[in-house]
Amino acid sequence: MTRTIRLNRLDGVLSELEYPTDPSTVAAACEDVTVRLADGEVNLGETVSGSDAAEFASAEELRTELMSRLPRRAVGEPFQSDGDA
Repeated sequence: MTRTIRLNRLDGVLSELEYPTDPSTVAAACEDVTVRLADGEVNLGETVSGSDAAEFASAEELRTELMSRLPRRAVGEPFQSDGDA
């Protein structure tokens, strides 16, 4: 069964995994997860499978790696902030 989540729900999926873990284990566990971005979508398993990391010690470490692998417009327009005056 394929799951589609919003990017802001990524932590919930990552918390379901056991750590430490490696990219191939995460890729297999998340091959059915599609993440909706501000500009498109990505498959979570495919995204993590491209990682050069040997291991992820925690969900936060995995999240950081995933965020660095997403397209620049994943969270919206670059240099835009609702807090700007």
